[in-house]
Amino acid sequence: MVPVLNVNWQSPPTDYTLSERDADLLSLIETEDLAVFTFDGLKRRTGLHPETLSRILGRLEEEGIIKKEPSGYRVTPKITELNLQHPKTETPSSQLIQTFLPSDLLTQQLILQLKGKWFGVLRWLGISENQQGVTLKWVTEDGGIQIAANIQGSALCIEAKFLTNNNLNVALKAAYQLMSLIGKIANSSKTAGPAVARHVGYFGEYNLPA
Repeated sequence: MVPVLNVNWQSPPTDYTLSERDADLLSLIETEDLAVFTFDGLKRRTGLHPETLSRILGRLEEEGIIKKEPSGYRVTPKITELNLQHPKTETPSSQLIQTFLPSDLLTQQLILQLKGKWFGVLRWLGISENQQGVTLKWVTEDGGIQIAANIQGSALCIEAKFLTNNNLNVALKAAYQLMSLIGKIANSSKTAGPAVARHVGYFGEYNLPA
């Protein structure tokens, strides 16, 4: 797989002893707005050799930009000091499914049960969050497609980024596998009633691969 790096991003300030490749990886982390990520997920997402990625993460940890935890790596506020530039062209997201979660399903409970899960062709990448909501991210085994589940209140949107694989069927099957898992969590929840969505939309505003 072609690594999703080497995209001519700006290098970090001189007071950080980081290489251009370190800066590339940091820019990817910032572009994806990752708060927490895993080694395996990032390896699949970037296509980097495990030893290379390990060395880069080690340097970032030494600089205090990331912190290793039992569940992976957490990004510290120091990343905001680097003034990293985003790539000139970013991979667009394609909306696959838009629906609602049961109103009596606790969002935090759902996130906790989805976070870190491997299922079907998807491998856990990490999580991002902002004032609007939380986004959970996975990548396919070959790193070719990224699937994201954005949760804002009771609204759920599942999107795909076609990185090196433009197979829409693979992305759709992965999205359905994720929906199936969400349905099982909703049905097994102590607070959840029937997991009936009020509306399901497929391919709303989308940017599908050619």
